[in-house]
Amino acid sequence: MLNAVAYDAWILHALIWLPLVGALGLFLLPESRAKEFAFGWTGGIFLLSLGLLVQFDPGGALFQFTSTATWIEMWGVSYSLGIDGISLFMILLSTLIMPIAVLGSYNYIKEREQGFYALLLLLQTGIVGVFASMDLFLFYVFFELTLVPMYFIVGIWGGERRIYAAVKFFLYTAAGSLLMLVGIFYLYFQAWSVTGAPSFHYLDLVGTPLSFVEQLWLFAAFGVAFSIKVPVFPFHTWLPDAHVEAPTPGSVVLAAILLKLGTYGFIRFLLPFFPLAAGHATVIAVMLGLAVVGIIYAAWVAAVQPDAKKLVAYTSVAHMGFVVLGVFALTATGIQGALIVMISHGISTGALFLLVGMLYERRHTRLIEDFGGLAQVTPLLATAFVITALATIGVPGTSGFVGEFLALLGAFERHPVMAALAATGVIFAAYYMLPMVQKILFNSLEREENRTLPDLDRREVAVIAPLVALMIGLGVYPQPVLERMEPAVQAVVQHVEGGTVDWAGQGVLGSDQEEIAYDPIRSVGAEPAGSDR
Repeated sequence: MLNAVAYDAWILHALIWLPLVGALGLFLLPESRAKEFAFGWTGGIFLLSLGLLVQFDPGGALFQFTSTATWIEMWGVSYSLGIDGISLFMILLSTLIMPIAVLGSYNYIKEREQGFYALLLLLQTGIVGVFASMDLFLFYVFFELTLVPMYFIVGIWGGERRIYAAVKFFLYTAAGSLLMLVGIFYLYFQAWSVTGAPSFHYLDLVGTPLSFVEQLWLFAAFGVAFSIKVPVFPFHTWLPDAHVEAPTPGSVVLAAILLKLGTYGFIRFLLPFFPLAAGHATVIAVMLGLAVVGIIYAAWVAAVQPDAKKLVAYTSVAHMGFVVLGVFALTATGIQGALIVMISHGISTGALFLLVGMLYERRHTRLIEDFGGLAQVTPLLATAFVITALATIGVPGTSGFVGEFLALLGAFERHPVMAALAATGVIFAAYYMLPMVQKILFNSLEREENRTLPDLDRREVAVIAPLVALMIGLGVYPQPVLERMEPAVQAVVQHVEGGTVDWAGQGVLGSDQEEIAYDPIRSVGAEPAGSDR
């Protein structure tokens, strides 16, 4: 049925530009209908995106749903789109979270509703564009585009210190992006000097011959930009402020999707473009060290937070530490674990921000000590809160366990000491999460104002139920996700290890296959990958 409507040819274009069309359409409607329209529009886009899961062929070409059109011919800029098994699930996560964030904002956003939902839709255009871009110039445009709507969402609808948080977020991310822009141009001109033709296309740049020193500098330029976006310790200081001051739907989108732009960049660009630098022992030690420090440090800081929202914000730093650990383990198991952590974090932490927001709507406070005994009066909320907390700390049977287990297992294959240190983060996660759950839900019901709190209504159940179902479903049966991302992950690992990868075709080439024309990034005075391991 999907083939009958040429779904492959138009779906990525639709997922990118339909949100922008919806954003413009919002201003043709009365203010009172803005949220219903935004929910219906984002929900329809999510339903459209589900066809990607059906149509994506794990045994097919590495990049699928591809299309290319010339944009700025004299510069070699093209409007090129395509996805692999990695970007597939990032797009699906994005299209899922957006209608949930809209539905969760019904009681929170009371002013300038048209502007708020238009910015959310514009943000969705930028996010999906990042994950679908096959041209680095196009990628950079979408990457920068995500800054603008998030800046205004925090700065206009945020808390008391919203301007400070919005400016800090913007400056941190913009500074990193400028470094990456310099790196993109250097890579572009280097490729041009080799091929004789200007191009920003991913497949044209991934084979650019670079010396080890060049790769190291470019790795640093791209790496800082993505590390700020993740954020990796010590670039994390903008995140707690942005989370705490952002409105609930802004926090949900920021945690569930925007942070993934950085970790996606690690896998999509850092490892394939600069394999010698990525595989060098010193670089690996630095990245794994920062990951472990981030996991442990964030857990300790989260444990002493009196504000529930700020506690959840610091958990993001810890979870992203597990992602970085899995990525720079440079094993297929580790990278797959990192990707599952990215998906799980988007689901569970997004749900936590929604639940904390629901508590705030009822009590107008986020202080943990202001609650207690809520399980007696709000059993549905308590049930969702407990399941989400268990998924966050990685209890078996939940999505969090699958991701953290694979990331730790992948790291243990080559870096057992680092993996053992990172594993303590699982214990620390229980140390900061379970006391919060105990204090909010199961301590004595002492405060009179807590005795009359309403339980989840039908809208709030509709917001939380899909996320809870995914936490359990992905924890029990992750195989459909793992098998679709495996070819892309294997290609990245093989490339870093010095193997031959057909990026434009089936991925890793076996011994009985014809090798592609170039030996990616292995000439020009480069030392063998992994020689310092």
